[in-house]
Amino acid sequence: MPETHRVVIAAFPGVELLDVTGPAEVFSVASRVLGGDRPAYQVRIATADGGELPTGSGVRLLADLALDEVDGRVDTLLVAGAIDLADGAVEPVVDAQVTAWLRRAAPRAGRTGSICAGAHLLAAAGLLDGRRATTHWLTAARLAAEHPQVTVDPDPIFIRSGPVWTCAGVTSGMDMALAMVAEDHGGAVALAAARMMVMYVKRSGGQSQFSVPLSVQDEAPADDRIDDLRRWIADHLAEDLSAEVLAERLHLSVRHFTRVFRQRTGTTPAAYVEAARLEAARRLLEESDHSLPETAAVSGLGSVDTLHRSFQRRLGTTPAEYRRRFR
Repeated sequence: MPETHRVVIAAFPGVELLDVTGPAEVFSVASRVLGGDRPAYQVRIATADGGELPTGSGVRLLADLALDEVDGRVDTLLVAGAIDLADGAVEPVVDAQVTAWLRRAAPRAGRTGSICAGAHLLAAAGLLDGRRATTHWLTAARLAAEHPQVTVDPDPIFIRSGPVWTCAGVTSGMDMALAMVAEDHGGAVALAAARMMVMYVKRSGGQSQFSVPLSVQDEAPADDRIDDLRRWIADHLAEDLSAEVLAERLHLSVRHFTRVFRQRTGTTPAAYVEAARLEAARRLLEESDHSLPETAAVSGLGSVDTLHRSFQRRLGTTPAEYRRRFR
C-alpha cells in the first residue's frame, strides 16, 4: 500500500467554506474508493493560529494545526480564497500571514494549488510569476493588473502550470481536486469518486467557467433594451445578426447602437455575437450527436470552415478535439 498522500489546505478567517470543504471531500471520497488499510489521502486544515476558523458563510470550522506546525512532507499544498463584496466592491482577500507562509512552504511541497481567489495569495507570494493561471472571473482582471508577470486566463475552470495549479470559483476546486486524484491514481478512480459525489460531470480544465452573458459587463436594469436584445440574440443565433440588423431592431442608427451596446456590455456587437455562437457550438459538441456541419449551422457560425477558425482563434483547438476532450 503506498504511503498516505498528505494534503494541507491553508485558510484564514472569512474564507469561502466550499473552497476548503469541497477539495477535502473529493480527497476523502477518493480514499474510500481506493479502500485499503490506510487512507490514500490525509487532509489537514492549517491557519495562522490553529483552532476555530470562521468562514464567509458563517459556518465555523476547526483547524487541525497552525501554519508553523506544518512540518515534514506535504504532497499537496492548497490555499483557499475569499472575495469581499462589501459596498458593491469586489475585493480579493490577501491574508498577509498566509502569504508569507506560502513563500516558505510551497518550495517544499510536491505540488501547490489555489482555489478561487486563493490565486491572489499565490501571486502575492511570487509563486505564479512566469506561469499561466486562472481565478474567479470576478477578480481575474484585478489579478492580471496587479501581477503583470502572471499570464492570467479568466476562462478555464482550472489550469496546471508545472507543479502549480489554479482554479476558478468555488466548486471548480472540486474539479481541480478530481484532476489531482486522476494524476495520482488514474482517471477511473477520479470518475468513480465523481459518481459517488453525484457530480454532473468530471469536467476537464479547458472548459469555460462562465457563459457569455455572465462574461460581459452589465450594469443595465433588467428591462433595458440591450438586455432584451441579448436574450433575443441567444434565441436567434442562426439568423442575420449583423450590427445593421440589430440596430434596426432597436430603432437606432448603427453608430449609436454600437456605442450603447459597448457601453452596456464592454464589447462590440460582432464580438458578442461570435462569442454567443461559439458557446452554442461548444454546448452542441459536448451534449449532442450533431455533425460538424450541423453544429455550424445550428450555432449560427454557418460553415465548418468558420467553425474551425473560431475554435482555433478563441480556444486554440479544433471542434473535433474539443468534442473528444469534453463530450
